[in-house]
Amino acid sequence: MVKTVGYFTRRRILKNANFLDLTPLPLYGHELDAQGNVVVLVPRFQGFISRRLLQPRLKNPYIKLELDDLGTATWVLLDGKTKVKEICRELRNQKGDKAEPVEERVTRFLSQLYNQKLIVFTEILKPNHNE
Repeated sequence: MVKTVGYFTRRRILKNANFLDLTPLPLYGHELDAQGNVVVLVPRFQGFISRRLLQPRLKNPYIKLELDDLGTATWVLLDGKTKVKEICRELRNQKGDKAEPVEERVTRFLSQLYNQKLIVFTEILKPNHNE
């Protein structure tokens, strides 16, 4: 489980940050479909009791979110070390004019992923003092 800083600290960090200087980190795993596109695997239940009681009755423990070509290329580049501007540069090299305007599209996509709690930015993570 990823621990982030408090609401007000997180808000201050994100409000003052340039979006292109943030470092996104995916919170869930993925698989590839037949066309090679990423399918994000989001667990159906987050709570212990829900997972324990309801999960055995379901066929699939995950909600599958299918991404398009540009979303797939972006998701694959999310590693918790690469900044958004580097992701944009790499997408521009891979996709060329198909991805333009890259910065606008990627920032909008990552904002939606953040709002849906599918990614987090490493700048707002609590430091782990055990390391």
